[in-house]
This record gives sequence, structure tokens and C-alpha cells, in this order.
Amino acid sequence: MAHLKRLLLVLCAVGLLTAAYERINTPALMSDAAHAFLNSLTPEQRAKVVFTFDDAERLNWRFIPVEDRKGMALREMNSAQKHLAEALLSAALSNQGIIKAHTIMSLDQVLKEREAKQAKQIFERDPEKDYVTIFGEPSERGTWGFRFEGHHVATNFTIVNGKIASSPNFFGANPAEVREGPRAGLRALKREEDIARDLMNALTADQRKVAIVNAAAPREITTNNVRKVAIDGAPAGIPYGQLTAGQKEILEALVAEYANNFPPIIADARMEQFHKNQGQAFFAWMGGIAKGEGHYYLLRTPAFIIEYDNTQDGNNHIHSVWRDFNGDFGEDLLGGHYTLAH
Repeated sequence: MAHLKRLLLVLCAVGLLTAAYERINTPALMSDAAHAFLNSLTPEQRAKVVFTFDDAERLNWRFIPVEDRKGMALREMNSAQKHLAEALLSAALSNQGIIKAHTIMSLDQVLKEREAKQAKQIFERDPEKDYVTIFGEPSERGTWGFRFEGHHVATNFTIVNGKIASSPNFFGANPAEVREGPRAGLRALKREEDIARDLMNALTADQRKVAIVNAAAPREITTNNVRKVAIDGAPAGIPYGQLTAGQKEILEALVAEYANNFPPIIADARMEQFHKNQGQAFFAWMGGIAKGEGHYYLLRTPAFIIEYDNTQDGNNHIHSVWRDFNGDFGEDLLGGHYTLAH
């Protein structure tokens, strides 16, 4: 019996160590996946994908269906290369995040079919028009980065000495809810919408007067794709300290929904960032509260913001983003790295 207990303890310890290794080894997974992808490319393809780390292109991020993205699109890759590109994205996102990303990408087919019926095509729609770009030489402990970007999926990762920066990170959905055809009812970002509405419905009438800062919602997230996010003026909305315990739990669930799009090492860091700054957080809402009404919300803390908008295309088109004030594109990590290096 004693021998069995020791064996169970050993197995438990091994399991915990394995879990801890997987939790902290995301940079190695990213590096290995990046090398596997790069090794599958021809010299000509590699020249399209790889930029130096200090190239200005690393900071050039966009979430609309533009025609001049740098890097290599999924549709330009053979089957093996596509799998390896998606493996790289999988190394950087959680299961939840991967499901959202691929669901969002698939919506371009819905738009393509809808616009074909309407004889109204503004942009080329293609679920494989998402690009992979790598900056620098991938390594577990070095300094490099990569981007996976297309229409409504714009993820940026910077790795510095084994630490990861994961913003700006943008997810959008058009349509926010598919309303016709065999996929009717599909909502790629339903929890980002529903949890925030749950919070608004949980507020008292007096609290809503503070939280709702404008009766009309803006047509777009206000930060758009600026290089460095900055919000002028005093914070607007309801302060974290004026929420009840139950309301705070809903707000934390909303933050967790965004954080949990990433592996535990990133998600935990994001939640820790929230917990450190929650005392100075403000939640602001614009627009209507009822489902189907145009609406917008902003969670603002001293360290980061979460911004969400659903007003375009008949209030059925979501844009959402997480931005760090000092950590976008690994700025804070690089500052410390360069200080130590010099």
C-alpha cells in the first residue's frame, strides 16, 4: 500500500511538472512552429514572409480587407504549408481563440455569397486571404515576432527573452450573427456581446446613468489601428469601485473572455494585469442595451483597454480589440531588454 501511495505521488508530481512545463513553454512552441513553417517554404516564398525585426512593417497592422498586406496568404500556400501556418497560429492561441479565429475567417464566404446575390462586391472576399509574416529569427529566448492577419483577424506577437507580448489583438465578425442560410444563428463573438449586456442589465438605473456616456454609439472603435494607443481626458463610465460584488464578477468574466483566447501563460498574465489595475478601471457604454440595437463599450484601465463596437451593417458587425498602453508590439519588454543589453 505504501509503495502504491509513493507511485501515485510520483505520477502526480510528474503530471504537475508536465503541466507547468507546458504552461511556461509557449515561446518554444511558437519558435518550433515558426521554424517548421519557414522550412516548408521556397526561397521566393521565404523572402515574402520574413522581415527584419526592426522593419517598420512590424508595426503596420490592419483589420480591414486591404489588398496590399505583406507576408504570404494562406491561399498562396500548398496544403502542407497551410497546415504549418495554422499550427503557428495554434501555438499562439487557446482552443477557444482558434475556434473564434477560424469561425471569423469562414464568415468571408458568407459575405461573398450574400454580396453575389446583391450584385454588390466592395472587397474581394476569401476565407484564405489571411497572411503570415515573421519578423526576425524565431527562437525560444531571442527577440522576434510574427503576425497572422486578415479581414477581422489581426494578431500580433512579440517574443523577447522568453516573454510574450500579445497585443494589439483584434477579432471582428461580419455578420455578427448569421441570419439566413444553413449557418443561420452562428455568432462568432457571442460572449463578447452577451456578457457585456449582462453587466448592463445587472446595473441599477442610477448606475446606468453613470455607465452610459452617450445615447448613440460610434461607427467604429475609436482607437482604430493607430500605432500607439492613447485616450485623452479623464476616464468616463462607471468606476469599478461603484460595482457590487456580483457586477464585478460579470466584468471579470468579460475580461476573461478576451484573455482566454490565448494560452494560459498569456491569459494568466492578462488577468493579473486586470487584477492589479481593477481598482482604477472604468466601464463605459454607448448606444442601446437591447439586443439588435447599435452599441459600444470600453473598459479602460491604466495599463490596457478593451474596446468593442457593433453599429455597422444594421448593428450586425462587431469590431473588438485589446490594446496595451505601453505593451503593444512588446514595447515594454523591448525597453527592458535594451536597457539590460546596454
